[in-house]
Amino acid sequence: MDQNPSASVVIDAPIEVVWQVMLDTASYGEWNPFVERADTAQPAQVGNPIVLHVVWANGKRTRSPERITAIEPPSAGGDGTATACLSYVYDGLPSRLGLVRGVRHQRLTRPPDGPTTYDTVEEFSGPLVRLAGPARVADGFRRHAEGLKRRAEELAGS
Repeated sequence: MDQNPSASVVIDAPIEVVWQVMLDTASYGEWNPFVERADTAQPAQVGNPIVLHVVWANGKRTRSPERITAIEPPSAGGDGTATACLSYVYDGLPSRLGLVRGVRHQRLTRPPDGPTTYDTVEEFSGPLVRLAGPARVADGFRRHAEGLKRRAEELAGS
């Protein structure tokens, strides 16, 4: 079993639109079937706490305290490929006790004249990672990615 759950989706929308949807945490409940709410100070900044209100595939809910570690808005490199990154680290008691650590990265990539690719991965470590449920997290990431795709494409088309 993969200890680092991930998901990826190609989005037919400009990287700036996808980024805007990712940072608009107040609207997550309108499109995100995995994280129905994300509580953080606005605008989001590195170092801010963020509480994710997660809905598992079975309908059960939990809160996940995190801390934002990276906000890199879209910027183009020398070859014209634009990238962006949003990352946060799990900040719950199991992490503070060294039992389960997790860092989630959400990356966007858009080559010149191409679609935007969204990739997300949770880098888990610690002796109790299996209790964090990597498979159910991967399922949530897939649902999140599909919701992000639908929302960004809808906004880009309007």
